[in-house]
Amino acid sequence: ITNRYIYDSVLLLANTFHKKLEDRKWHSMASLSCIRKTSKPWQGGKSMLDTVKKFGVSGLTSFLEFTDNGTNPNIFFEILGTNYGEDRGRGVSRLATWDPVHGLNGTLSDRKLENNMRGVVLRVVTVLEEPFVMVSENVLGKPKKYQGFSIDVLDALANYLGFKYEIFVAPDHKYGSLQPDGMWNGLMGELVFKRADVGLSAVTITPEREGAVDFTTRYMDYSVGVLLRKAERTVDMFACLAPFDLSLWACIAGTVLLVGILVYLLNWLNPPRLPMGAVSSTTLYNSMWFVYGSFVQQGGEVPYTTLATRMMMGVWWMFALIVISSYTANLAAFLTITRIENSIQSLQDLSRQTDLPYGTVLDSAVYDQVRSKAMNPFERDPMYSQMWRMINRTGDNNVDESKEGIRKVKYGHFGFVWDAAVLEYVAVNDEDCSFYTVASNAPDRGYGIAMQHGSPYRDVFSQ
Repeated sequence: ITNRYIYDSVLLLANTFHKKLEDRKWHSMASLSCIRKTSKPWQGGKSMLDTVKKFGVSGLTSFLEFTDNGTNPNIFFEILGTNYGEDRGRGVSRLATWDPVHGLNGTLSDRKLENNMRGVVLRVVTVLEEPFVMVSENVLGKPKKYQGFSIDVLDALANYLGFKYEIFVAPDHKYGSLQPDGMWNGLMGELVFKRADVGLSAVTITPEREGAVDFTTRYMDYSVGVLLRKAERTVDMFACLAPFDLSLWACIAGTVLLVGILVYLLNWLNPPRLPMGAVSSTTLYNSMWFVYGSFVQQGGEVPYTTLATRMMMGVWWMFALIVISSYTANLAAFLTITRIENSIQSLQDLSRQTDLPYGTVLDSAVYDQVRSKAMNPFERDPMYSQMWRMINRTGDNNVDESKEGIRKVKYGHFGFVWDAAVLEYVAVNDEDCSFYTVASNAPDRGYGIAMQHGSPYRDVFSQ
């Protein structure tokens, strides 16, 4: 309304200038200045006001003209209100009208629902999404019972406001998106076509949805997350070999053989002097056994007393001390690791890598959010641009429903981008504890209760 009156005011002013120029009664503005405070009043001001009152203009609001006292007699207002009830029909009605001549015609008393909705039965459409809406175990012959976080919110509202509700699942099990023909499907379509009064599940508030239905204030924050499969930990019989690389173990084995041979050769070329009656065996087998025993800190059996042999064994023992100390430290560190470090710890890590394919549910709020932040120049984000390219790389990355995405993560090589609250619930309640989640720390949207456009229940529910 304000923009329309501004447009009509500019149009009226331009028309007045035009009339003054036609009558050749234009007053010069050369003496006017917005800088000097001592400038004299414009001599043509009173004449301009008289012309404004004399002539009018047909604008966007109505025929704009003024009387001698400066009022516009053509102003007409309609006063609308949510004078709503089951016995009065559904929709917004006109309560009264107002104009400068006749004043108020009607009443401003609005039938407010306040906290009394007793006798009202709401039709609630939902989509099954753990942990927001779930079907509890059904007893044979009895209707389905629903439970979950959103159902708890609805029950609390029903107890406080006094209404009752009938709940049903959207026929196509979708939240709804705008189709090429301009129509909505899913939960949103049930509200748009007035087959339901309230839409309740993990429904996020988006600008596109707000253009078709009304939302209450958010009752929980929303953020995008990723469901990933933990790296499998298997029992390894050779875990004791893990501290050293295979090539290092090969070098150590080769060193034991080499030193054993050198010890044998030194004792063979220069036999030690032994006391009368003493027997010494300098076989290659005994030399190898002595070197190996000293390496594993078990000592030896054959004495070697020559200087060259003792010098070599001194260097060997120092080498063995360093190797065994390093092995002990690495083995202790290896055995105390209790948590597997996964390479993907944030959405940024997910967007930078290309080895793990990932996707989301087609035509969902998450799908639209990633597309908007990747394509819209006003909110473009490089991270979401990379995610959008990966999601649309092949036709197999996106799924039709969230359960299918969860199955792909558990039994395949896949990352599922979806509602963080739903993914955290799935990860915590998985029997095999095979999932972990990565979520965004900046929630920019929220969950709300969707209603028909113009519904009087929105403000009551929000309060």
